[in-house]
Amino acid sequence: MVCGGFTCSKNSLCVLNLLYILVSLLLIGIAAWGKTFGLVTSFSVVAGVIGVGIFLFLIALIGLLGAIKHHQVLLFFYMIILFMVFVVQFSISCASLALNQNQQNHFLEVGWNKSVETRGDVEGYLNCCGFNEVSLNETCKARCSAISECRPCGSTLKTYAGEVLRFVGGIGLFFSFTEILGVWLTHRYRNQKDPRANPSAFL
Repeated sequence: MVCGGFTCSKNSLCVLNLLYILVSLLLIGIAAWGKTFGLVTSFSVVAGVIGVGIFLFLIALIGLLGAIKHHQVLLFFYMIILFMVFVVQFSISCASLALNQNQQNHFLEVGWNKSVETRGDVEGYLNCCGFNEVSLNETCKARCSAISECRPCGSTLKTYAGEVLRFVGGIGLFFSFTEILGVWLTHRYRNQKDPRANPSAFL
């Protein structure tokens, strides 16, 4: 059957939502793994990633059930929610790609000063202390603090910030286009009639 048919639309939506379910489970698993093995100690970061994973899982579940049952109400809400997610994600991805060096440095410093737990994770992972200046205090978790030979973390973070933002922005753009594809498929699928149903019924 051509891809414009009912069965192809249904199967495409099912595959797309199964992909979203796998991504959501991956997000939840990575966050839980990082917290369990002490790679990330910040509860807000872990909770945020798990929250995004659960949200994506619920949306994908609604879409999958709607596609399997050809349920008009579920498909409508799925289409609306997915479109709103697309707008937000597309905007954030474009903003990430458009940030210049000064803006990147500003956001890095704001984030550094905002969370003590995340700061400790970064210092321990990169083996550095402080942002622009070395700050050897009781909160620095870096190994170098024991021998007082640390470098500031800001220089290392600034080196990789642009690459990370481009990577995150690119991934976000990729998934935002899959979301608008999902919106289009859902809209088309809602207006198609199930060939197994009563031909006189309104679907």
